[in-house]
Amino acid sequence: MIFKLSDNIISSLGFTTNANYNAVLEGKSGIAPGKDATGNAIAVSRIDPDKMEENFRNTFKTKKIYTLPEQAMLLSAHIAMKEAGIKASSERTCFVLSSTKGNIHLLGLSSHDFGENRIHLWHTAGLLAGFFGNPNIPVTVSNACISGACAQIAAIHLLEQDTYDHVVVTGMDLAPDFIVSGFQSFKSLDEERCRPFDARRKGLNLGEAAATIVYGKEKRKGISLISGSIRNDANHISGPSRTGEGLYRALQTTLGNVPASDIGFISAHGTATPYNDQMEAVAFSRAGLGSTPVFSLKAQFGHTLGAAGILESVIATKALEQGLVLPSAGYEEPGIEGAINVSTTLSKTDKRFCLKTLSGFGGCNAVLLFENAL
Repeated sequence: MIFKLSDNIISSLGFTTNANYNAVLEGKSGIAPGKDATGNAIAVSRIDPDKMEENFRNTFKTKKIYTLPEQAMLLSAHIAMKEAGIKASSERTCFVLSSTKGNIHLLGLSSHDFGENRIHLWHTAGLLAGFFGNPNIPVTVSNACISGACAQIAAIHLLEQDTYDHVVVTGMDLAPDFIVSGFQSFKSLDEERCRPFDARRKGLNLGEAAATIVYGKEKRKGISLISGSIRNDANHISGPSRTGEGLYRALQTTLGNVPASDIGFISAHGTATPYNDQMEAVAFSRAGLGSTPVFSLKAQFGHTLGAAGILESVIATKALEQGLVLPSAGYEEPGIEGAINVSTTLSKTDKRFCLKTLSGFGGCNAVLLFENAL
């Protein structure tokens, strides 16, 4: 068992966890109308680049040039570590980076001054650890949309090895034209705000974010990460199993001896694509979680890719600490076959456990189990 010592979220809704969480409670969304590189209408949640630059320069007072994704990553990690009060340069601290695309926007530039290695995720992870003077080789996790959960599972293993006292898990992804065009090629983007689990759902919104959780072994009151597991359904490179097999098996393994009746809510992947939402409902029902309240955060933040598992874990655990079940924004008309209990209002729970689920391209699925350790 490991404990969450601190966290941070940087997104279109704010630069702190509290700003983002309060925006969710107030029913706000960072998703706004926009256009892709060819002029097609899209809806996307973007970090304000000017505010990002201003916050970064005011915090670090450096003249070195960093890309926008790097700025978001470094600032998020800094804020979380400062709150946790840990020593970033200690040999007993390890960094884990979760990202699917990193600096991929550099591919679209005819020239730049960042060097040829700046495009690689291993370099971005090294920059993260090196910026804070950490001597250890950082861990790089890139496993499609479940990367943020995989990174937290990596933190469990790292802390179990007794080599480290603290692990800083940071996720970061932005939505440049390259990524937008990729999702457009699948015809999976909604030009309006997405509707997870709703009958009218027709696609996802992309989002930009950086998020960080600092984990440690110090037993304390608050959130602990009990377990996590990864399973692949090997169904199709871009389509999930119709029976939810991979997610079902991950749910079974992660729950272990915790009864389904003890779960207060599920923070689902909930992308608002036709197949993902249906697959999750089938898996939840098969795992005995058909009556458990379910919500998605994609209508507030968009799909933030490598940051999603961390950002959504932060929001979910904040709600668990306060004994709240969040509503699934955008949901109005039932549109899922099978048993699923989509949360439509802010309600209370006295249960100590919650689940975070993620699924991604290539048939990958991941589940995390959190406990509010009173």
